[in-house]
Amino acid sequence: MPDSPAAGDPPAAERTVWRGRFLEARVVPWGDGGEWEYVVRPGRIQAAIILAITDANEVVLVEQYRPPFGCTAIELPAGLIGDENAGEAALASAQRELLEETGFEADSWQALGEFASSAGVIGETHHFFRASGLRRTAAGGGVGNENITVHLVPLAELSAFIAAARARGAAIDTRLLIPMLHV
Repeated sequence: MPDSPAAGDPPAAERTVWRGRFLEARVVPWGDGGEWEYVVRPGRIQAAIILAITDANEVVLVEQYRPPFGCTAIELPAGLIGDENAGEAALASAQRELLEETGFEADSWQALGEFASSAGVIGETHHFFRASGLRRTAAGGGVGNENITVHLVPLAELSAFIAAARARGAAIDTRLLIPMLHV
C-alpha cells in the first residue's frame, strides 16, 4: 500500500479522469496494482453546514430535490464555501446559506469543527456550525431553481418527522443524527 500523504496533500500519481463544474472524479494507485476512485470539488472547495435551533427548541431543516436520489432529501441547511465569493470565510458562508435557504439570521454562532463528508469516496470536508438566537428576516427557499422547503421541527418530534419523510420516499441526510441525539 502506498505511503499516506500529509493531510490536505493530493495523493501521489493522482489523476483527474472527469471534470464537471462542481465535481472532479479522480483515480490514484492503491494497494497491489489497484486503483482508488473518489470525487473532489474543483479547487477542493469545502462546505458549511448549520445546526440551527430556534428559541422554541425547533430544528430548522430544508427539503429539496436531489438528482442522485431521484427524490427530495431532508437536510440541515448547508452550502459551498467560496463558490460565489472566492476567499469567503466558512462562517460568512454559513451565515449567507442560512439566510438564503431558510430566511433566518442568527445572533449566536458556534464553530463545531471541520469534518469529512464520506472519507472513502468524497474528498470534501465541511465546517459545522450551531446557530441560535434565530430571527426570520427573509422568505428563504434558496436561490435560482433550488426550490427549498423549510421545515421547523420540534426536537421532541424529530424522529417521527424523519420517519414520515422516509415513508413518503424522501432521502434522509445522515447528519440529521446529530439533532436526533440532541433531544
